[in-house]
Amino acid sequence: MGDTVALILAAGKGTRMKSEIPKVLHKAAGKAMIEHVITACEEAGVKRIYAVVGHKSEDIINTVGDNIGYIIQDQQLGTGHALIISSEYLPKDKSSVIVLVGDAPLIDGKTIEDMIKIHEDNDLSATVLTSRLSDPTGYGRIVKDADGNLLKIVEHKDATEEEKKIDEVNSGMYCFKSEDLLSSLKELDNKNSQGEYYLTDIIEIMNRKGLKTGSSITSANIIKAVNSKVELSQIEKIMRKQINEKLMESGVTIIDPKNTYIHKDVQIGADTIIYPGCIIEGSTKIGKGCMLINNSRIVDCEIGDFVTIQSSTLLKSTVGDHTTVGPYAYIRPESTIGKHVKIGDFVEVKKSVIGDNTKISHLTYVGDGEVGSNVNLGCGVVFVNYDGKNKHKTIVEDDVFVGCNVNLVAPVTVKSGAYIAAGSTITDEVPEKNLAIARCRQTNKPNYFK
Repeated sequence: MGDTVALILAAGKGTRMKSEIPKVLHKAAGKAMIEHVITACEEAGVKRIYAVVGHKSEDIINTVGDNIGYIIQDQQLGTGHALIISSEYLPKDKSSVIVLVGDAPLIDGKTIEDMIKIHEDNDLSATVLTSRLSDPTGYGRIVKDADGNLLKIVEHKDATEEEKKIDEVNSGMYCFKSEDLLSSLKELDNKNSQGEYYLTDIIEIMNRKGLKTGSSITSANIIKAVNSKVELSQIEKIMRKQINEKLMESGVTIIDPKNTYIHKDVQIGADTIIYPGCIIEGSTKIGKGCMLINNSRIVDCEIGDFVTIQSSTLLKSTVGDHTTVGPYAYIRPESTIGKHVKIGDFVEVKKSVIGDNTKISHLTYVGDGEVGSNVNLGCGVVFVNYDGKNKHKTIVEDDVFVGCNVNLVAPVTVKSGAYIAAGSTITDEVPEKNLAIARCRQTNKPNYFK
């Protein structure tokens, strides 16, 4: 399969999406639709992948990156035209050419592999990916002869009443023998009311040339494409069900799958329990035996084993084993939380390192800090990291106790074993095992309210 080429058609405007975003860049399960299609190609072992782009092509290229090639279709003159302008990128031999659409994100590697196998085992010039639908309204029909040989694809609007009864429909995705495709494209014309080149006409051209064509049947969900925000939500629902069921089969407990939102690339260990309303995004990895309690959001994080996260937000950070986070904590990007740590309610951690066995129980802000092991940060502690122009670092070494309502004005260091009295504002280094008190002596004013 090393010579197989994939062409992903992604040049259309997608006007029914009512969006400035190119249709194929709308996301389902956390990834742009075209990225799902690319992943399916990679899963099938296809090495040479091209996207045919036109409308807002720069946006697509910038999003997808340079792992694939791009073919620019300046004028969108139909699916057949997309292949005509791609001809120079195709092999001149019997290699397989896969044609996919960038707005059908449910396609998977196995479906592509199966189509290629049917195509190559039967020495077909063209294989159409099809499905059988109970209601095929709107789809092109697959017309075959009595022996099951593919004759043509008829669009719904052009079908006879007898042809409309056919339940096998065209997905718009194909596998071609490259040399036969190239020769047939030379005979493709746009003599129709739309003035466009239709890829479906290739089947009739090949049959006229005496070439053998056929179909590969898959499930109805696989071929679903997106043309509107309503259809996008339907695709998202199918993906969410697939993702959640796969995780549950691997040992994850999801209490309410219909109200749990997990992206496709997320990895979760066995015996982790996920409560309703949780959103787990990006490339997050969660260990075994964790508990994610209602309405937590976790994005691109690495979470260890036996971690409890309650109603909190964690972004692009790492959390060690046996740590608890929340409720209502906010872990901002580039934070590293150690093992057996307590991050309590209304605690915010930003771009900081928190050592093992440290407790930050409530109402505290840790920004641009390095906090050691066995540290206690009391209620209302603030790392004062910003001077109005630059951010500065606070270092709190091991075994430090910081009392309630303390301001640590960065840059500042609190050395190992030190103790800071409640209500202090610390601007200078606190030496090892010292007690720091930085507050005015209390003054009482008699009869003040008289």
